[in-house]
Amino acid sequence: MKFNLRDWLFRIWYWYVSNIDKNAEIIFMNYGYSSPDQKVDLDPKDEPNRYSIQLYHQLAAAVDLKDKTLLEIGSGRGGGLSFIAKNFPIHSAMGIDLNQRAANFCNKYYKINGLNFKQGDAQNLNIDDNSFDNILNVESSHRYPNMTAFLGEVSRILKPGGYFLFSDFRYDHEMADLKLDLEKTNLIQIKEEIITPKVVKALEIDDERKRKLVKRLAPRFLWKIALNFAGTKGSETFNFFESRKYEYFTYILQKKQD
Repeated sequence: MKFNLRDWLFRIWYWYVSNIDKNAEIIFMNYGYSSPDQKVDLDPKDEPNRYSIQLYHQLAAAVDLKDKTLLEIGSGRGGGLSFIAKNFPIHSAMGIDLNQRAANFCNKYYKINGLNFKQGDAQNLNIDDNSFDNILNVESSHRYPNMTAFLGEVSRILKPGGYFLFSDFRYDHEMADLKLDLEKTNLIQIKEEIITPKVVKALEIDDERKRKLVKRLAPRFLWKIALNFAGTKGSETFNFFESRKYEYFTYILQKKQD
């Protein structure tokens, strides 16, 4: 496998956050979403994470989740899935993450009926065929070595008629390959949207909060790495989104009925 410096640095930062964030201040690690067409009422305690929550909300609100089972692959520190479990009328939800420490944190921190977290590999999941009504994947797939294997697992685990709610980013030159990968599945495309400008807007609005959080939690020698992963203004990550070298997308796909 080709060495990926960004992925290696991400793992270091993720490990560091898992060890130092004792007060659970970092429960979202996505870049956020801001649109004038989206109105989301939040509890005051959720307000600091508004833009990260809005990224999840624009996916969750796209289909009817009432009394449905939901699987999030790549659930991280659980902020997004717990928000959906509290605010949408789902039946139950499970989060899967490659990092055992993340799954342990989530099971300890979130006490919501019907919500649980487990460790697992997105490309080889120990989950029965046709077992979830809907599958969610947010800003995680760009780190998977084998996208074909991941999409095969999504197709296998979804119930017929179920939805795959998918949002992430790629380099601009990788978008054509992503579309080909999606076309090779048994999933029908319901919606495709490039949301890069809305992600950039969220990064701009949320910049000050993220800078303060990084400088409070991280030692100075990690600031540059952390600020880049947070997508703060002037960082390489922010510049790539602003210039559209990175494109951020949303797909809603549905598994074919038998």
